Amino acid sequence: MSKMQVINLGLPKSGTTTLARALRRAGLHTADHRIKADQSQRPELAEAFVADLIYDGYYRTGDPLARLDEFEALSEISVLRERHPAWPQMDHGVLMAIRAAHPQVKFVASWRDPQELSNSMLNWTSMVARMQKAALPGLPVGYGEEEADRIRWIEAHYAFLEAIFAGDPNFLILDVAAPNAREQLQAFTGRDMPWWGQANRNLANRNLKKAGG
Repeated sequence: MSKMQVINLGLPKSGTTTLARALRRAGLHTADHRIKADQSQRPELAEAFVADLIYDGYYRTGDPLARLDEFEALSEISVLRERHPAWPQMDHGVLMAIRAAHPQVKFVASWRDPQELSNSMLNWTSMVARMQKAALPGLPVGYGEEEADRIRWIEAHYAFLEAIFAGDPNFLILDVAAPNAREQLQAFTGRDMPWWGQANRNLANRNLKKAGG
């Protein structure tokens, strides 16, 4: 039986790194964006992107989590590449396949104010330039440079999730900046969260690390 308990469907820069740290501190074996060599007993998974493993499982077996059965949580599941992006959190077929095969999985969508999230994307290295070239779901090539484009895309993503998970008790949009974010996550997952904070924070006017994940 799959060990998977929590999957985050939030966009990059929405608090994914913070969520990863919180889940790890709670004792969950968590993959965040890419598998580190010391995270898996399978050498072939070292440095593999979570998104690629999800799609490989989905198309080869019908189960998007087939190659991730060592893990208990996934905190960032997309990969941004100019020619080969992979964004399973925006793929209805993938999400419904996980839901059907793994009814125990709880889906979190880490959330930040769309304008703040847009600004964080803009301030993270070449992220916006890569977004414009990548043909992301809902954001065709050539769009994304303007703040209004990014905000519209961000809002549409969370509206999509709310629509397909409407009324599902195993779905939570988590405002990572909310004063009770940790309490919400604890209640939703049923696990004690001994840590909550802000990981990979952008320093003012310096593109060193992620703001909020």
